[in-house]
Amino acid sequence: MMWLNEIWKAVTLFINMAKSLISPSSKSITVNESFCTNQILRSQDVNKKIGEAVKEGNLLKLICVVNNIIKSMSRHPIRIAVTGDSGNGMSSFINALREIGHEEEDSAPTGVVRTTQKPALYSSSKFPNVDLWDLPGTGVTSLSMENYLEEMDFSKYDLIIIIASEQFSSNHVKLAKAMQSMRRRFYVVWTKLDRDLDTSALPEPQLRVNIQKNIQENLQKEGVEEPPIFLVSNFSPYFHDFPNLRDKLRIDLSNIRYTDSLETLSGICDRSINEKALSLKNSMLTRPQETAESRMCDIADLQENFENYQKLFGVDDGSLQQVAQRTGTLQIGCMAMKFQELHTKDWRLRLMMSFPVCTFLRCLEISWWYGLWNFFTRGLRLWRQLLIIEVLAHNAKTVSRSVLQDNTHLTEVL
Repeated sequence: MMWLNEIWKAVTLFINMAKSLISPSSKSITVNESFCTNQILRSQDVNKKIGEAVKEGNLLKLICVVNNIIKSMSRHPIRIAVTGDSGNGMSSFINALREIGHEEEDSAPTGVVRTTQKPALYSSSKFPNVDLWDLPGTGVTSLSMENYLEEMDFSKYDLIIIIASEQFSSNHVKLAKAMQSMRRRFYVVWTKLDRDLDTSALPEPQLRVNIQKNIQENLQKEGVEEPPIFLVSNFSPYFHDFPNLRDKLRIDLSNIRYTDSLETLSGICDRSINEKALSLKNSMLTRPQETAESRMCDIADLQENFENYQKLFGVDDGSLQQVAQRTGTLQIGCMAMKFQELHTKDWRLRLMMSFPVCTFLRCLEISWWYGLWNFFTRGLRLWRQLLIIEVLAHNAKTVSRSVLQDNTHLTEVL
């Protein structure tokens, strides 16, 4: 009975290894989520177009699809929400950011009393194709913070600016914590530095350090990673941290429109490659065992099989040379994996392609054994082919990300 248990353990191990090969894990998307990237993820048309290009193993088509998607996205405005406790100077901040006076016709209304009762939309020539939303403060209604978050629906915005002054309250901390949990880009802006400088006996450098430290400590207590923090005066839109804020904002607008979107599209491409690899593996598992492919054990046969799968994924020498010539990015033509590198990519393949294992398989296949070991040798050959597909799928994801990074472009300069 002992030998039966050992055989069962070996079979179970083989089945578990096969399962791990059949179901490749997909790289998760770790970028900051935004309204733009969520729109991409929800679009079945985007997924279908990328999936078709990957299925065909056509990198040139994939580049064209991604460029068209980013070009289309550049026509949609980026949405920025300005929020915070009522009375913190949110509307004044929007006017200062737009570099307009409070008395101008299209300025956001300001005053001692609460002036923003519902979300109000503003635009600025300083930030083209950007919507600035002035939200009601957290103290405008009797809503709890949970209800406020739900009613304001921050999922509709690409970036959130949390306004504070006088004190960094529990509401500010809750807002910051909510934005982090939603993976939204957000800033903290302290808006009344001029008044603090007038009323404090501390020199400006020390006062700035104290304010920033207070904000950081309150966020750290709730496990919130430190966001960009800017100390400004709404009455001095060209001084203090306002220039740094505008520079940071321009960088992040570009990241939202391009970098985050490209990362999201690359993630969709990764999943499409995983699906293609899964389809190839399932096809191999359901293929009759008598076919010639199932008897590949020689290195020459493995190399031919390797090259065939490279072509299916579109990462063979010929395909990459064509992409390099058409795009002018010559380094792409040198990115094809060589068969000699295959054994370095996975320790299991290194073992399965080693001379002792290949010799052992040939010994088991000789006629002396009357086919006694056929099931075992076929299983090992199949496992080797599944490993080759897995390695090439990973290589296809690496190559496609590099190709997209080099050949997709932001169509609008912010």
